[in-house]
Amino acid sequence: MDITEYVDSLRKDLVQAARAMGPEIEQAAERLSFALDSSARLALMDALSHAAAEITNELDGTSVEVRLQGREPVFVVVRSTPAPTEPIPTADDAGDDDGETVRITLRLPESLKTKAEELASGRGQSLNTWLVSAVRAATAPGLTINVGPFGAGIPNPSGPGRGRTNKRVQGWVR
Repeated sequence: MDITEYVDSLRKDLVQAARAMGPEIEQAAERLSFALDSSARLALMDALSHAAAEITNELDGTSVEVRLQGREPVFVVVRSTPAPTEPIPTADDAGDDDGETVRITLRLPESLKTKAEELASGRGQSLNTWLVSAVRAATAPGLTINVGPFGAGIPNPSGPGRGRTNKRVQGWVR
């Protein structure tokens, strides 16, 4: 979806409104309209994302996502597949759910994000819901996590008192 025409329309409306104030104000409005380009695009993307979320809530087994291709948003319709092979945890299953949610930024390699999106759509879930389920499952009692010898708070075999480092933590989860 090309939103450039909407941003240009907003820019023209701002300049048109300033034209009545005189040439100096008109020039200032024109310069300001170019500075507002990225903010207008971001506001439109936010509105499109909210609209897609509302549409997804109304659809059964189908989700609508907004993704960026370059500077332009693209709508992607994802249809769910048959029932998942594992039971999907619900809020009732989560003993740690205190009702509050927080927002985090998660940086993933593109290939891993693609795999996670495929798994989520295969279970009929949004990526966010799938990630919450994965973290919930990973933090369940009895889980074994191996982060290697230099993980934060894990004893360093090089000697006592060196349990924390600024190294990256890598390992596996079972």
